[in-house]
Amino acid sequence: MIHGASDLSATMFHEVPTGITDAFLYLENDGRRAATVSVLDAAKVTGFGIEILDPNTLGMDDLVAAGLDRLAIDAEIALRATLALRISSASVPPEFPLFVADHLRANGIELTVDDDEFVRRRRVKSETELDGIRRAQKAADAAMGVARSLIHELRPGLTSEEVRFAMQATCEEHGCELPDDVIVSHGAQSAIGHESGSGAIEAGEPVVVDIWPRDRVSRCWSDMTRTFVAGGGEPPDELAEYWRLTRDSLDRVYADLGPGANGRKLFERSSEPYIEAGKPTQLTKEPGTILEDGYFHGLGHGVGLEVHERPHMGRLDDDLVPGDVVTVEPGCYRRGFGGCRLEDIVLITEDGYEVLTDFPYDL
Repeated sequence: MIHGASDLSATMFHEVPTGITDAFLYLENDGRRAATVSVLDAAKVTGFGIEILDPNTLGMDDLVAAGLDRLAIDAEIALRATLALRISSASVPPEFPLFVADHLRANGIELTVDDDEFVRRRRVKSETELDGIRRAQKAADAAMGVARSLIHELRPGLTSEEVRFAMQATCEEHGCELPDDVIVSHGAQSAIGHESGSGAIEAGEPVVVDIWPRDRVSRCWSDMTRTFVAGGGEPPDELAEYWRLTRDSLDRVYADLGPGANGRKLFERSSEPYIEAGKPTQLTKEPGTILEDGYFHGLGHGVGLEVHERPHMGRLDDDLVPGDVVTVEPGCYRRGFGGCRLEDIVLITEDGYEVLTDFPYDL
């Protein structure tokens, strides 16, 4: 059982892949699939083999006449739909609204929050979703090429904002949207977590470009990062070291990547070059302290209808399965200087993996 608007909820959109602005209830039981949408959206939903439980047929007119407020009406419609499908207990995702859950439970419906059930449904990507992710990644590759050219050429006064705008225009040409906060961080900015970056880029600075376009048709995302030297010259020695360690980290991860690989073990593998070089990592820091230098983040995450979704690939873990789409994105940083991150997006296959990113790693 899911409650939400498919325009806003990735969990709902996975089950009802059409744009609906208002929240509704989606139910499954004994082979039946149903949704409490009105005549306004019914035509969008029936094509997916989903039964319509129109709120008007569930007594909405009487509830309005009785003076109930909107939340009370929504909760009662949800209860009546649940009873119509003969559901006495159901699994719900963590974001299931409390006001609906309270009303269902007060009327004898047992609800269990089961994150794994809804994650399982979304982890193995459908062909439609994979096609969308591939389109988004083609847009990302093209946009990254534009960024690289601008950053290497480095005309006087070039700003992060201008690079970001140029990448957005490229993604639009590929049928994708690129959010306004994608990362074009330069110099010391590039060592600050998810700092978007701003201002004029100076020659010789590291520039971390981390972008996540979304395909408009499938609503699926991609995600990639590259690091460049502003002006295209020789990198500073410190940046060159970070790049070498990060390439080594990627190589070690790819040696072990595939179905059945454990996200925590992959993260540990990715940390090895940094630990060997004496750089701080999440695995070597003192518990309870905040790590802001070295390899201060996890290895990666799932990508699909959300930019960040399971499987986990860090201190929290999941075993990878065929159909997962994940990022691998190690990096190394120092406050006051900057950093280097390299990120690919990868499809886990039955017998290995396929790298969907098609862009060189060179600084």
